Parts: sequence; C-alpha cells; structure tokens
Amino acid sequence: MSVIPHFRKRATVSGRMTPLRVALVLLTGVCAGFLAGLFGVGGGMVIVPALVAFLGMDQRRASAVSLMAIILTAGAGVSSYAIEGQVSWGASLFLILGGLLGAQIGVRLVYRIPERLLPWIFLAFVVCVVVAQRIHIPVRDALFILDVPRALGLIVVGVLSGIFSGLVGVGGGSIIVPGLELVVGVGDLLARGTSLLVMIPTALSGTWANARRGLLEVKVAVYIAATAIVFTPVGAWVARSISPRVSGVLFSCFLVIVALVMLTKARVSR
Repeated sequence: MSVIPHFRKRATVSGRMTPLRVALVLLTGVCAGFLAGLFGVGGGMVIVPALVAFLGMDQRRASAVSLMAIILTAGAGVSSYAIEGQVSWGASLFLILGGLLGAQIGVRLVYRIPERLLPWIFLAFVVCVVVAQRIHIPVRDALFILDVPRALGLIVVGVLSGIFSGLVGVGGGSIIVPGLELVVGVGDLLARGTSLLVMIPTALSGTWANARRGLLEVKVAVYIAATAIVFTPVGAWVARSISPRVSGVLFSCFLVIVALVMLTKARVSR
C-alpha cells in the first residue's frame, strides 16, 4: 500500500476534520505562510498539491481553497512588509492592470499551444530568470520612482504574470518578484511586499467566483490561513535577515523546484 492513499484514507472520514486531517492542514499553512513571507509568493504551489495528495481533494476544489487562504496569507505578508516601508502601492496598480490584460491573453493562448509544451515554456522562462539573476547584482534599498518607462515596465511584468497564470496556473510572486527586480530595478524586499499586495484583489475575485460555484471548503481554508498568517511574518523576518544575494539564490532554487514539479505533474497526467 502506498503512503499517500493511506494518508488519504485516514485523513478524510466522511468529510470530518479528523485529528490527522487538521494536522496536515495546519502543516500546509505553516509552509505556505513561511514561503509567502520569504519569497513574496502566495503559497498556492504548496497548498494545492498538499490538499490533493493528502486530503484527497480534486484540483478545482483545492485551488479554490488555496485562493481563499491566500487572501489572509498575502494580507499578513503585506502588513509585515508595509511596516518596513517595503510595499509600493502605486506600482501595484500598474501590475494589476497588466495582469488583467495578460490573463485574457493567456486564456486565449492555452487553447492554441499544445498542452505538453506548456510546462516546458515555463521551464524556459525559469532558466532565463535564473541566468538573469546570476548576472544581475541584487540590491536591497533600491527605491521605486514612477515614470513612464517604469510604468510601462510594470505593465509588461503584469502582462507576463497574467499570461503564465492563464497558461500554466502559475503567476503571482513567481513572475512578479523577478520581474520587479530585473525589469523595473527595485530592491528585493520591495518586490516581495508589492507582489503580495497584487495577489489580494486577484484572490478575492477568484474566491468570489469559486463561492458562486460551490467549490469552497471554508473550514479548511480558515485552518490554513490561521497558521499561515502566523508564519508569514517569520518568513518576512528571515528575508530581511539574509543578504540580497543569498535571497536571490534561494528564490532561484524555489523557481526551479516549481518548474520541476510542474514537469512531473505533466508526465504523470499523460
């Protein structure tokens, strides 16, 4: 008997929150919250696989729970970064505008590009980002000054985030953080704080749509969010405690892991 089906059987008993199920959900929130604070990501790459693998949820319901939990997780992260002045409220408006446009492009492209190529497209993007981050000297205190070139750069980053979100279901911090650092030239902490802010309206919109479809499991989302908001400030503290160069290396490793997970899932689903 494999491990995961064994956990599924013990964790989900007639939909009740068994002790094992609660423990797994809380652990998921810990990991998601820490990564959100450390890298400025929403945590969906942790939450969705965990809910599918250990709680037996289908992909759509797991994604719905993840989006709802991200609202509070990102909110906690924004608060932690905003206290240190590491959130650009103006930049987020241009990122959201570009993201809305990019999402429409991504949805259209997903029906024109062969599905087997989508993970490889994202992997190629990750390789470019990792190489660029090794060439680029990471900074911590670079301020954001809004002008026409930077505003256009923000829209481009938002568009890329929206496109990849529509194509492969990965957007948010995985695209916005390196985009802000490499394209707009902001500091690493400012990029992470702003990325978390941009996620909130997207998560709110998606949660509203999922609620209308009856896909939400509110109790599970609340359990995840409850632990995530405790550990998000811990991740943000670690991000401030390490150097920009070390932070960049860790984020590159995170992107590679995300890409490899996507490739593995694509092969399994064939």
